[in-house]
Amino acid sequence: MLKYKESGGLIFKWLSNKNTIEFLGVWEKIYNPNFNYTEFGAIMQQAGVNRFTMSVKQWIERTNAIGIIAKAGRYGGTYAHKDIAFELGTWISPEFKLLVIREFQRLKEIESNQYNLEWNVKRILSKTNYHIHTDAIKKFIIPQKDYDKNKEWIIYVEEADLLNVALFNCTAKDWRDSNPGLAKKGMNIRDIASINELAVLSNLETLNAEMINNGLEKAVRYKRLKEISEYQLLIMNENDFMKALKKLNDRIYIENQNKLNDKN
Repeated sequence: MLKYKESGGLIFKWLSNKNTIEFLGVWEKIYNPNFNYTEFGAIMQQAGVNRFTMSVKQWIERTNAIGIIAKAGRYGGTYAHKDIAFELGTWISPEFKLLVIREFQRLKEIESNQYNLEWNVKRILSKTNYHIHTDAIKKFIIPQKDYDKNKEWIIYVEEADLLNVALFNCTAKDWRDSNPGLAKKGMNIRDIASINELAVLSNLETLNAEMINNGLEKAVRYKRLKEISEYQLLIMNENDFMKALKKLNDRIYIENQNKLNDKN
């Protein structure tokens, strides 16, 4: 970090700053049971005057600090805990400091959005169940078909679209053709689903895999999947309208998928 901004003695200037000393002292008080509070108090009284200087070696020797270390020799250098490294980074670069602040705010906004958190959980569940689903297809459908190995993806797409049509009333290709702007961003129909739809999708994937294992024909499975998806969505949407909203991004939820367009 210092090599990028090094203009001569930056580490000494940083360590000689009273705010830096105060920050290091707070860190050591939290993590270092052997921290020398008496010596730290003396250093704080000296810090701030023009003649005050502090090196890493002096800081360690006087306070028994463990958050930052200095090694001599060929593979030597100054190393610190990541907390302290972030503090140094924000001191060196205002731009880095602003990025850290913005990232913290972004993460807190996502964390505080319970529907966003649940959406992500449901998305993970649907992806996990998709592996179970495709595994069942591999074992019980592909062996019955005379396809070359490099054409196995055709079977996967057919089964995935069976669920898409049962739940979303369109195939993945239909959705991509209707939403080219979102498709170019790498999004698919499941990425804009509501929390309730993802919950139902997770159920459908598990159920479809079980029906495949039991040897049920595709037409029979589709009819059953369609009935279950309509029933479950009806119940879920009536109980919690908020979870029926579609997610467009981390901050925006929309009421109807039809409102999506290329401008999005």
